[in-house]
Amino acid sequence: MTNSAAPVRLPRQVTLLGAVSLLNDFASEMIYPLLPAFVTGVLGAGPQALGALDGAAEFAAAAVKLGAGRLADRRRLRGTLIVWGYLAAVVVRPAIALTGAAWQVIALRVTDRLGKGLRTPPRDALIADVTPPPAWGRAFGLQRGLDHAGAVLGPLAAWWLLALRAADLRGVIAASLVPGVAVLALAIWAVRGAPRGAGGASAAPPPAPAAPAAPAASASPAAYGSSGLPLPLAAIALFSLVRMPDTLVILRTQQLGVPVAAVPLLWAAVHVVRSGSSFVGGRASDRLGPGRTMWLGWAAYAALAAAMARAASAAAAWGVFLALGLVAGLTESPERALIARLAGARPGSGFGLYHGATGVAALAGGLALGAVFQAGGGPRAFLVSAALAGGLAAASAGIYLRRGAVSGR
Repeated sequence: MTNSAAPVRLPRQVTLLGAVSLLNDFASEMIYPLLPAFVTGVLGAGPQALGALDGAAEFAAAAVKLGAGRLADRRRLRGTLIVWGYLAAVVVRPAIALTGAAWQVIALRVTDRLGKGLRTPPRDALIADVTPPPAWGRAFGLQRGLDHAGAVLGPLAAWWLLALRAADLRGVIAASLVPGVAVLALAIWAVRGAPRGAGGASAAPPPAPAAPAAPAASASPAAYGSSGLPLPLAAIALFSLVRMPDTLVILRTQQLGVPVAAVPLLWAAVHVVRSGSSFVGGRASDRLGPGRTMWLGWAAYAALAAAMARAASAAAAWGVFLALGLVAGLTESPERALIARLAGARPGSGFGLYHGATGVAALAGGLALGAVFQAGGGPRAFLVSAALAGGLAAASAGIYLRRGAVSGR
């Protein structure tokens, strides 16, 4: 395909699944930015509980994603897995409003993430399956962009309810049931007409890259059955390990003077950045290659985490947190495009391993960084995270990017 060729049109299922993500994140993000205030203020827990909250939730999702990924290789099961995964979230999320202790919030959040683990690999596999390989970056960029757009609307709704004193923290959490119900109807519609037999974009290996410098072992789907991780996937998991959980980033902004009532506005604003940069990151992945695009995200995160450690005012917290939104746009879409290439004809297993590995890494990282935050304070925790991410970016520049990350790019 030449640069003058018209871009490939994205399939209907990709657009519908993007809309599902938008509505689901509307419901989810009404709750998420309020959890630090709810857990530490209303329930009286500390920063380590927040690290455990994010880490345990991602670990639970990771455990399910491994199995769901294998099941998702059976195309007939994908629609069922997707719908049941969203159903679990819709039922469980509002129940957080009834909790009286931090461990109860963690348990419900874990259950919510189990639903995410059930639906995510089959959803990503379906997107890869129905989309031509040259448009994988744009397809995942659309899904991630609409996902983050929903994360703009949810916090705005939460802020509106709090600002008008129409609901307290518990009331806002309970209200997330309303958009959640709409998620189910749209999810059922989205999975209708999806490929159920042989064929599809991912049934055949991706076309040979223009610059065939990539190591064959990394690109082989058989790598997912071996005892070790392919180099690119290992690097992605390491980034999940060293990256600061969002709940601790929010807590840091509160320590710098951002009031609890303004946190939903801040969370909505950062998702405006994440949404817009996801479209840019998806297109950059198709043009520059996923490896180079992810490296830009890793380097940007290292610099911004160090800036958050040195921030000394609410205005600085706002600025750095908004800039951190660029990291998601530069990493999430390229990661998924790269996994689609690595997985070949078994996208379900590939995405299951990807989400599983990153979830386990997020658990370890969330617990460790939460402990550093609680023992040494926010600045120290962010400096540790920045140093580790900077080391990963530097090592990747010399190893991962030089080898081309599968496509020679």
